[in-house]
Formats: sequence, C-alpha cells, structure tokens
Amino acid sequence: MVNHRKSFFDGMRDGIPIALGYFAVSFTLGIACRNIGLSALHATVMSFTNLTSAGEFAALGIMAAGASYWEMALSQLVINLRYMLMSCSLSQKMAPDTPMYHRLLVGYGVTDEIFGISVNVPGRLDPFYAYGAVCIASPAWALGTFLGVVLVNVLPARIVVALSVALYGMFIAIIVPPARKDRLLAGLILVSMALSWVFARVPLFDGISGGMKIIILTVLISGVAAFLFPVDRGLTSGAEEQKKEEGEEHA
Repeated sequence: MVNHRKSFFDGMRDGIPIALGYFAVSFTLGIACRNIGLSALHATVMSFTNLTSAGEFAALGIMAAGASYWEMALSQLVINLRYMLMSCSLSQKMAPDTPMYHRLLVGYGVTDEIFGISVNVPGRLDPFYAYGAVCIASPAWALGTFLGVVLVNVLPARIVVALSVALYGMFIAIIVPPARKDRLLAGLILVSMALSWVFARVPLFDGISGGMKIIILTVLISGVAAFLFPVDRGLTSGAEEQKKEEGEEHA
C-alpha cells in the first residue's frame, strides 16, 4: 500500500533545492514585471498560476510590445508545448487506476525541474510526491516574483544578475546524480547538450523559436532512445527496489 504521507514529505524534501532556485530566478522575473509596469499583486498572481520561466519572460515582452491576445496565446502554446510531453510521460508513470483529478493537479505543477525529480522516482509515481514538491516550489516562485517587484530599487545590479545563474545550478543538481548511476542516461545527456549547442549556433535553425527547438530535440532524442533501448528500465528497477525494501521491513 502506498504511503501518501511519506511520498508527500519526500516530494517536499526533494523540492527544497528547486524552491531555492525558483526563488532566485523569479526575483529577476519580478524586476522585469516592475519594468513594464505590473504591480506586485499582478506579478505574483501571474507567477502563482503560470509556473514557466520562459513563458512568463516571453509574455512580458509581448505585453510591453502591446501585441494581441492571439499572439500571446500562440507564443505560450509554442514555448510551453514541451510540458505536454512531460505530462504524458508522468501520466504513464502513474498507476493505471489513478483518478483524473490527480492527473490534472499534477499537470499544474509540471515544470522542467519537477518533472526531473518526479520521473526519477523508483517505481510508480505517487501524485502526492508531486504535490509535496509543488507545494514548496510554487510559493517560492511566486514569493520571489513579489519581492523582485517590491525590492527592485534596493539590490545592486550585480546581485540581480548573479541570481539568474541559480537556474543552471538547479538543472545540474537534477541531472548529475542519476547520470552518475546510469551510463546510458549520461550518454543521452551529453548528446542532448551537443545537439542543443548545434541548434543554438547553426544559422540554419535561427528561424525556429527556443520553445520549438526544445520540443524537436525532446521528441527526437527520446524517440531514438526509446527505439534503441526499449526496455522499461526505470519502472522495472524501481519495482524491484521497492520489493526489496518491503522485504527488509518485514524481516
């Protein structure tokens, strides 16, 4: 039987580094909100309801340019379409009998970082694990945005720029531990980094938006990896580990 309480607190524990990174990055977002005239309340509500750094930064540029709602909707669709892929992946990792409302609630909190820790949970994903991570990461994202708006004129410019580096540190903290345990995963990460560099530097791909590049690379790399390595390694090893732990508890 799944221990939802344990899963929730495990999610909170794993979500602490994400929350710290979100707080630092969203501080910069709050400054950008202030620069285009958004109030602290409006900026905080936007961050609390939209957990997407790239999407929100793009939205601020569109607001500043006075673009139409259609342009806003289309840009957000393209930039955040990768979250649909992540949601589909997590949906397959949940137990087949997981109610729809749990799937929808988990979908609200799907970000690159939360997806990263959720997909690495051994065995099936308990929705309460994702709830634990989201309940600490989401408020940190909103709080950072709020403080960025309020304290924009207080912090030195160098500190503000330095805070944005936390996002990259957060990604490294997510991918390095599992990559050290799995050579295949480490190889895929290196391939992803190389192809991302190619897409960013080769002029042929200049006409493709950043969000669409992520989608193309995600589908391409994951599709090839699934074709070449079709064994469901994650769920199999996770199930075996869970059985082993249960056996030790009963011993």
